[in-house]
Amino acid sequence: MPQPRTIDLLLAQYSASHLHPTNEVIHFICVPVIVFTLLGLVWAIHPLAAIAVTVAALGYYFTLSKPFAVGMLLMAAVMLAVLAALPQRAVLPLSLSVFVLAWIGQFIGHKIEGKKPSFFEDLRFLLIGPLFVLGFLYRRYKLAY
Repeated sequence: MPQPRTIDLLLAQYSASHLHPTNEVIHFICVPVIVFTLLGLVWAIHPLAAIAVTVAALGYYFTLSKPFAVGMLLMAAVMLAVLAALPQRAVLPLSLSVFVLAWIGQFIGHKIEGKKPSFFEDLRFLLIGPLFVLGFLYRRYKLAY
């Protein structure tokens, strides 16, 4: 029997604390928003810093799953394009306020779930959350990851 892939193990561990349907919906909304606003916070420091963070994350995703890395590349490209289109002076206040609201949503979801966020155990799960959401889309459209 073949060994499970690292991505499958990480998604299974992440999924264990995201079983309640309300928590899942909250995550499907808040996780992409957090990614966008995190990129926005880094963009406010310097746009090249946001691109560097994106490239570093994509490098990690590539080691886990090439199809997931492609999906994250597309998502990040759209997010970076939106940030580039926003007035520079609006990026920081928008990103900061929405970032805080999205994290409040996440913690409400975990309160409903009755389990603490996965990243409290392993910081890698901050990068796995977006793949959890993307995995739902991949499964819905029958795309392998």
